[in-house]
Amino acid sequence: MSPATRATLASLGEVEWFRNVGVRDTQAADVPGSWGEAVDSCSSAEWEDLCLEAANQYRERLQAKSPAEFARWNDVVDEVKPAVQALVRDKTRRVVADNDLPRVFIDTVDWDILHLCMEAEFAETYPPGFYASQACWYLKGHFPCGWRGPFPNGGRLVIY
Repeated sequence: MSPATRATLASLGEVEWFRNVGVRDTQAADVPGSWGEAVDSCSSAEWEDLCLEAANQYRERLQAKSPAEFARWNDVVDEVKPAVQALVRDKTRRVVADNDLPRVFIDTVDWDILHLCMEAEFAETYPPGFYASQACWYLKGHFPCGWRGPFPNGGRLVIY
C-alpha cells in the first residue's frame, strides 16, 4: 500500500463520519430530508451509473497513461480492500445500527472509499478525481449520495 493511501486512510480514520448528515451547511449541494431519501438516492440507477462511469474513466485514463501501472490494478485492489472494508465497518457500525440502514448503504460507502484509495494508489501516474472530491464530504461528516440534473455541468451533488 502506498504512503498516499495510508495517509488517506489515516485522515479518514481520524474523523467521525456522518456527524453532519442532514445539516444544510453548504450551498454547493442538495441535502435530502432523511436517511430514507439518502438511501434511495445512493441506490438509484443514475447515481450508480455515474459512480461506475467515474471509476471506468479513471481506469481508462490510467491505462492510457501507463499500461504497466494499470496491469497492477487488480493486485492493488486485493491489497487495499481489506483495510478499506475494516475502516468502513468501523465508521458505519453505529449509524447503520441507529438508523437501520440497508446493505446498499454500506456497499456504497465501500465503493466510494475503495475507489478513493485506488485514486490515491495511482496518483503519481494519473491524478485523483471524482472519488477524491467525494472524500471531502466524508471528512466533513456527510454522505455523498447522488446527483440531480445534467452531469457534470448544470446539476448538483446530493449529500446527506
